[in-house]
Amino acid sequence: MTGVPVLSVRGAAKRYPGGGTTVRALDGVSLDVGAGEMVGILGPSGSGKTTLLLLAGLLETPSHGEIHLAGEPVSWPGAALDRLRDVRRRRIGFVFQKANLIPFLTAVENVALALEADDVPAAAAHAYAGDLLHALDLGHRVDSHPARLSGGEQQRVAVARALANDPVLILADEPTAALDGVRGRQVMALFRRIATVRRAAVAVVTHDPRCLDLFDRTVELVDGRIAPHGCGAAPRGAGGGPPFPLPP
Repeated sequence: MTGVPVLSVRGAAKRYPGGGTTVRALDGVSLDVGAGEMVGILGPSGSGKTTLLLLAGLLETPSHGEIHLAGEPVSWPGAALDRLRDVRRRRIGFVFQKANLIPFLTAVENVALALEADDVPAAAAHAYAGDLLHALDLGHRVDSHPARLSGGEQQRVAVARALANDPVLILADEPTAALDGVRGRQVMALFRRIATVRRAAVAVVTHDPRCLDLFDRTVELVDGRIAPHGCGAAPRGAGGGPPFPLPP
């Protein structure tokens, strides 16, 4: 990785009070993810993976440490949540284990909503949402409601929604957990394509060993810390699935 990282987590710790004790969900983690890089975050349940993603995505503030985006400190203990919400909306895209689509909206309406919430006129929002869905091989599904989409299609709609505001950072939490091997591979190959074509920084929490070759490198969390040995660089291949021609 060269240049200033898109995401830089510096000595981040997160502690939660509970039952008269303090739970250390994350304990002094530092991690950089550069433009065009796809990093896998591995580790057993309870190791702090999701907590790291919440801090990196500005959904929570650290108890200690700082989060930087493109070299700018954006989150620290006690940072203003209103300001974090604005930064998150403009610069970060999220994909979760479940697509969490709004059931009474069509695929294109689900994606366009993210743009309309950022004051993009409705016509322009729908046009760009349609472009994204066509680029993700969902042009035939733009007017379909979530109940009529397969699990893999729903997750690709969620990816399109995450891309709507052209974020510099994409964060995904177990995005293939509910998918079979083929569809899971397609979704992970799509993240690879996003990193390469859009030069976005992509960090993915996963337990899926079938897709490790798509990462530039992986890190392993154990008991809230990055394991000293790490997981090294993954031997990245060409991926599996269609070469989604993403809009620039």
